[in-house]
Amino acid sequence: MADTLGMLLTIAILLIVVTAIVVVIVAAYARVPLEKKYESAGGGLGGSFEAVWMPSAHEAGIERDRQTKRTAPAPSPGDQPSRIDAERIVIDL
Repeated sequence: MADTLGMLLTIAILLIVVTAIVVVIVAAYARVPLEKKYESAGGGLGGSFEAVWMPSAHEAGIERDRQTKRTAPAPSPGDQPSRIDAERIVIDL
């Protein structure tokens, strides 16, 4: 009986320690300003925390990436370039 109680107590302590570590990591990551979160490439473990505990920030990051990758519309075939500046064609969008 004592062995079973000791084993359950050990498991409970380990679960509390692991939970505390996860809470500290999430709290530290949440305090970082949004601009700093996206300076480096790669989301890794932090990206999964963000998707679970801060879905609005994750959605904002997805929207930012979508707008960054968006290309400018091509001019129509009949359109003339708006101006020629020092042998360079400048297209106003």
